[in-house]
Amino acid sequence: AYGIFTCNGILFNHESPLRGIQFVTRKITDGVARIKLGLAKEIRLGNLEAKRDWGFAGDYVEAMWLMLHQNNPDDYVVGTGENYSVKEFVKLAFAYVGIKDWQKYVKIDPQFKRPAEVPNLCASPKKVFEKLGWRPKVSFEELVKMMVDADIKRVQNLKVRSQN
Repeated sequence: AYGIFTCNGILFNHESPLRGIQFVTRKITDGVARIKLGLAKEIRLGNLEAKRDWGFAGDYVEAMWLMLHQNNPDDYVVGTGENYSVKEFVKLAFAYVGIKDWQKYVKIDPQFKRPAEVPNLCASPKKVFEKLGWRPKVSFEELVKMMVDADIKRVQNLKVRSQN
């Protein structure tokens, strides 16, 4: 009605080291970093079986840029089309820092279980793949490692500052 170029992007879980600590991915990577560095003994989580379509936020920004540079506005679903459980995220994060017995450090806490948990969320990104030629560049494994690395660096810096 107003001649405004408007796109709608439905972006599935877009993660990065900048994600808030209240989100499960950062809670996991921060916890793994603290455990690895001897500053924590456990991570308290809810439903380990919940599955999500996790992708790198930087990749999703590229998808948004592509949307806005089309000749005509349109609506898109942005995601990887793959999903992984919270447990798979946890196992990968711990394995990356050389901790195989992750179960020893993960405690299930009912307060973190959602009453209306959606067990499986996975994008159908066919349109964004085909119409925009977009594909995520960062794999799930690379994303987990990137986030763990960033939290180890951040926690090490906090540790050094607190010692000075």
